[in-house]
Amino acid sequence: MEISLQTLFEAIAQAQDEAELRQSVMKKVGEYFVATRWGLSFLSEFPSIDDNTPGMIKLALSLDHNPILRYLMERHAPVHEEVLLPPGVWQTICPRADHGHVMIGPIVFNALLVGGIAFTRHRDCSAFNQQNLLDLSAVCLHLSTRLATLRLQPIVALPTLNDARLTPREAQIAELVAQGLTGAEIGAALWITENTVKQALKRMFRKLKVSSRAEMIAKLSRSRPSRLS
Repeated sequence: MEISLQTLFEAIAQAQDEAELRQSVMKKVGEYFVATRWGLSFLSEFPSIDDNTPGMIKLALSLDHNPILRYLMERHAPVHEEVLLPPGVWQTICPRADHGHVMIGPIVFNALLVGGIAFTRHRDCSAFNQQNLLDLSAVCLHLSTRLATLRLQPIVALPTLNDARLTPREAQIAELVAQGLTGAEIGAALWITENTVKQALKRMFRKLKVSSRAEMIAKLSRSRPSRLS
């Protein structure tokens, strides 16, 4: 059965979690665009570039080498290689046959680029076209909205002290700390930077007059009302 844009929109809206979006939903999106390969990823998942990074990965993630990635980072807009390059030039930049044509689109949140979806076609297949870009713009809008909804679903936060005055975001961070998440993991879950998490924890420690995560969670837990009362 042919997949329509409306079918994709409905599948995105009905996805229960990110795993479903990455797997079954992205499979439908990949099939819609007749792609050889496809994927959804977040910038926080990109590997750090150092001397030990394989050369192909280093080039793929280099904004100087990869004009497609640079366009996405600068403009937050869908693009395929023939928008920026003459036919055939992309294959000199990326020699992989199954990446002979590439199209990417943005995942945005709170005016920031937080990730993207990518599609490739074999070099023997036709290139992506303008209609594909228009359709990808719509898909990215729906994906960004659904991912934001999933990541910002209310977290059952620990009851706070009356004088703690924790903000809703600080309460979310406290709950994730209680679940054992690291600063980087909390940042990824809430789409904020690890440094933002660190600064928030400093403020929370001052408010609660504690000096560690364990002490903070213990103090908040002691303030939890008894379920028997």
